[in-house]
Amino acid sequence: MRSVVYPGTFDPITNGHRDLVRRAASLFDRVLVAVAVDTGKAPAFGIERRVELAEQVLGDLPQVEVVRFSGLLIAFAREHGTPVILRGLRALSDFEFEFQLAGMNRRMAPEIETLFLTPAEQYAFISSSLVREIARLGGDVSSFVAPVVQAALRERFG
Repeated sequence: MRSVVYPGTFDPITNGHRDLVRRAASLFDRVLVAVAVDTGKAPAFGIERRVELAEQVLGDLPQVEVVRFSGLLIAFAREHGTPVILRGLRALSDFEFEFQLAGMNRRMAPEIETLFLTPAEQYAFISSSLVREIARLGGDVSSFVAPVVQAALRERFG
């Protein structure tokens, strides 16, 4: 069984995330969407809510499983038998950080590969942090997130 892990904070999950997961699901038998507990950030949503929203947004993809994770990603990947890590690249600005991260992961776990996918053009500019900011300021995020996420953002930010 070919499997991949797609890690992130998913705070919140966006249409760009969904696009990458949908495309990964066409390439792999199993896609683990790993929602990070230890974000190093102050998330708008707690871990349970982020997992719940991801499950709702991705629920129509049968080979996708949403799980929470804590600690090193490579330890999680080994534990779940996923030899590939999926990372999204939206813009050139993402590349340097992602390249460095992939190199570090390869150094610690040479048996685990990193696969980069770019989102469809209409999602290339979407980031969770921008979506949160727009929602916090009362803007319309309906073209960036699923309706369930839009409702959660409205509830969170009023």
